[in-house]
Amino acid sequence: MAKQDSIFFNNPSLLFLLLLLFEAIHVGRAARLNQWESGIQLPTEKDEPQDIDDQQLGTRWAVLVAGSAGYGNYRHQADVCHAYQLLRKGGLKEENIVVFMYDDIAMHELNPRPGVIINHPQGDDVYVGVPKDYTGEHVTAANLYAVLLGNKTALSGGSGKVVDSKPNDRIFLYYSDHGGPGVLEACESGSIFEGIMPKDLDVYVTTASNAQESSWGTYCPGMEPSAPPEYITCLGDLYSVAWMEDSETHNLKRETVKQQYETVRERTSNFNSYTFGGSHVMEYGNTSIKAEKLYLYQGFDPATVNFPPNVLNPDTHMEAVNQRDADILFLWHMYTNSEDRSKKTEILKQITETIRHRIHLDGGIHLIGTILYGPAKGSATLNSVREPGLPLVDDWQCLKSMVRLFETHCGSLTQYGMKHMRAFANICNSGVSQSLLEEACVAACSSHDPRQWHPSNQGFSA
Repeated sequence: MAKQDSIFFNNPSLLFLLLLLFEAIHVGRAARLNQWESGIQLPTEKDEPQDIDDQQLGTRWAVLVAGSAGYGNYRHQADVCHAYQLLRKGGLKEENIVVFMYDDIAMHELNPRPGVIINHPQGDDVYVGVPKDYTGEHVTAANLYAVLLGNKTALSGGSGKVVDSKPNDRIFLYYSDHGGPGVLEACESGSIFEGIMPKDLDVYVTTASNAQESSWGTYCPGMEPSAPPEYITCLGDLYSVAWMEDSETHNLKRETVKQQYETVRERTSNFNSYTFGGSHVMEYGNTSIKAEKLYLYQGFDPATVNFPPNVLNPDTHMEAVNQRDADILFLWHMYTNSEDRSKKTEILKQITETIRHRIHLDGGIHLIGTILYGPAKGSATLNSVREPGLPLVDDWQCLKSMVRLFETHCGSLTQYGMKHMRAFANICNSGVSQSLLEEACVAACSSHDPRQWHPSNQGFSA
């Protein structure tokens, strides 16, 4: 849910760096993540006066998820902590905000400001007061589903807090993480909803990138604008800081979902230049919710009452790093900043092994394509993009099985290798059998020693 995406729903669902807004209209039980749930309805513009009282509005709920761990992924937890502060200023109660994050960066030995997390080079501490609802090993897809479904009995660990929504309540979901085509995370996040998200379901989704590209990290060391000199990791994600900084500088009782979508799309594309990095923000689902005012989901900060509804700032281009290269950037800054020779040697070894494994993954996938489809059609078949409206893959179980088969013989895809998910989807869509793929994997990877990259150490990606 690195990614980031934004989604506007009327009932919960997951993301990959995304933002979800919902309204739950049902009787006597919490909103459900079931597209056949007849009680879930999308609010229409005529149902929403310019300003409505709290009783008519119901309760605003929010679920904030940072799906990654490690100091190199600082930006994802910083994004989520920032989102929490924004919503609290908007009047959402702590009891109605559920936070998922590993909580391993605030007190990390590499954090130059122990106990403090920032999401902007000159930003305030966004970690203070953030509830630790689901942390560490309790940050799981199963717990996230249970929270969204209001199913306390399905929870494993954590605070036990769930979305206990009632009629007229609204739910906002934001997810930040890594990903790949078909993977519930952030890069290529559009691929999750392409051909799957129906337009008549009460859900509106925006994602940080389309189905073919990565999202981008920003406020990174050595870039413009740069993180403070003591930081060796990126502070935020381009899409995430775009929507939050827009919300903080505008009157959300006057700004619509549509206006923010257009502003975030402009900024995340680096004002359509893509010169310093940027991605195509996408939207899916029922777009009728776009006419609604943002305060119905994010709340309203009285300090913004005299702010404009939405005025796009002058074209301020921001340097950014591809999410797939952010870990290398982090390691490189560790290497250049270290004064300990033995530690520098260790970090340099980690960098070279990581890059070599990336080269192995790219070469292995290319060779497998050649074996399966021939030298003339291999790359084109693996990288082909289906027509708009079709899902990434017809058989999701096949996708999972093929990825596991590859990793067994060739090593973990890692976050970098998630970009090859489309290749495995196309292998499934073309009807290749598991035995034929296994033969190709053995041929492509038999001479490679995966060592630490083996799934027995890394776990399977699917």
